[in-house]
Amino acid sequence: MAAAGALIVARRPGNRIGGLLLAVALGLSSSALATSYASYAVTDPVKPGAVMVAWAGTLLEPLTTAAIFLLGLLYPTGHLPSPRWRPVARAIVVWAVAYVAFTALLSEVKIGEVAVGDNPLPLPAAVEEFGRRVGGIWFAAELLAYFLLLLAVVASLLVCFRPARGVERQQLKWLAYVGVLSTITAALIAVLWLGGWSLVLDSLTTWGVPIAMGIAILKHRLYDIDRLLNRTLVYGLLTALLGVVYASIVLLLGDLFGGLGGPPPSWVVASATLAVAGLFQPARRRIQQAVDRRFNRRAYDAAKTIEAFSARLRDQVDLNTLSAEVLAVADQTMEPTKLSLWLRPPIEHSGLSRR
Repeated sequence: MAAAGALIVARRPGNRIGGLLLAVALGLSSSALATSYASYAVTDPVKPGAVMVAWAGTLLEPLTTAAIFLLGLLYPTGHLPSPRWRPVARAIVVWAVAYVAFTALLSEVKIGEVAVGDNPLPLPAAVEEFGRRVGGIWFAAELLAYFLLLLAVVASLLVCFRPARGVERQQLKWLAYVGVLSTITAALIAVLWLGGWSLVLDSLTTWGVPIAMGIAILKHRLYDIDRLLNRTLVYGLLTALLGVVYASIVLLLGDLFGGLGGPPPSWVVASATLAVAGLFQPARRRIQQAVDRRFNRRAYDAAKTIEAFSARLRDQVDLNTLSAEVLAVADQTMEPTKLSLWLRPPIEHSGLSRR
């Protein structure tokens, strides 16, 4: 996040996304450092500044969360989608300030649910008593406000996506792509026991957010997102299909020839592997065509139009008919606002005419 934020600030100084990325990076790293030091420093004997560092780290968390919310609300232009989203931006700021103020006045300092010491501020007894009485109600209201603000930020991105065109639509696609990958990864981690790979996958998808924002705002290879989406969908479906075929063959033939519940014979595993290898290319072509037909209809129709034109081109010799077909194909595939065809005039040389 720090690297992406620094690049955006340097190359696009008018876009607030760069500054917010730097703020999030600073908040996350400072909060993690404070929590780590406080966890170490509260052990016996207590190290200097343990409670103060834990208290400061606790106050950084809502500020960092507010910066993340604003990051989603202002993406990709650095401005609100429209004036009607100003109350949401103000609500984010109010929520963060209220969270910090109330947390700063609690009588105990905690790391998670573990109390590490008394508040370093000299609080009046009335303030401490008030905090104890309304603490449960406050945190329930804070949690409700957190989820409402999160839904509002996600809604702002969805609302922006539908009318977006051109560059802005591609920028939103980059963030949506990372969001979908993060959701799938989180589901896999929750359902499957992946051991150390869980941390690796979670880190990779987390890194994807600032990388996607950097690509989108700096417009570096911006339009590659369509190819990336296409390839991800094709090879994801292909992997799932071949995995099901392989597992079905191994389980079915393994139960028939290796006994129920027993290990499958080696020839069954080899047969399943060969079957999957043979199916790879035909299945990939079919899935690619299905994906193009369903999700990239314009490119699919354009490819079919050019393919049909190529077949007619082999048999066409009349120049006027050919010119009309070239114009028609260019108009259907590229949809230009203006279209013209220039033919080089014939050159007379030694009694011969050539084009």
